[in-house]
Amino acid sequence: MAAPKQKMTRPVKPGILAAALLLLATSYLITCYPSRPSFSPLPPQVESIEGYASLSLARERATAKSRFSFLFLIPGQGRIDIYDPLGRTVSNLFIEENEAFFVLPSKKIYWRTTREEAMGRFLGFALSPQEMMAILSGKLEELGGWDLERDGRGRVVRGQRDDLRFDVRQFFEDSRLPQLIALSHAGDKGSLIILSLNFNQPLKKDAFRLSFLEDKEYTAATWAEIEKWLRHEN
Repeated sequence: MAAPKQKMTRPVKPGILAAALLLLATSYLITCYPSRPSFSPLPPQVESIEGYASLSLARERATAKSRFSFLFLIPGQGRIDIYDPLGRTVSNLFIEENEAFFVLPSKKIYWRTTREEAMGRFLGFALSPQEMMAILSGKLEELGGWDLERDGRGRVVRGQRDDLRFDVRQFFEDSRLPQLIALSHAGDKGSLIILSLNFNQPLKKDAFRLSFLEDKEYTAATWAEIEKWLRHEN
């Protein structure tokens, strides 16, 4: 009796494998980020703001893009988690009242600096957590030192402080909440797209805990070292 023929299997071609991995990565991103912009109603008193956003910066003929989650808490705390194209955390930015920490978890290093310097490195523009909260909530009347311009509905559409300027190009539907913001400072330009925005949500456990400072495996680094690793990650 003849032995049964074995079913031949064809090797997976590299192109097909790459397409499958791309599809998997795309589906992962869809689960990580909102499929369409969303927001919660603006409360009378804003105590915290959190959500997702996309940032594009253009400086000296170079363009950088990133997606990140953010959490800002009154009076002056903040946390920003920056992701790679596959939704993995590349870096964390912890903002305290008088200082900030830029952390690279995969390299076990962190940069300790001032709040203004950290926000300037991340955004390209030195905005405080209070200013970020005022802009994102549309409550810009609470900002001091800014020249503001409103539209026919009373919404702030433009603001300027010294040579830093923002323009609200698009709002979340039927609200005063900005969805697309153009930023400019000297020769630098950027655009901030808000993908989701929520107010006064229950805080996640240890959201602002600086646990890496207690981890002996973490070491302090300079901004030059942080920047070098970021270029390598990109």
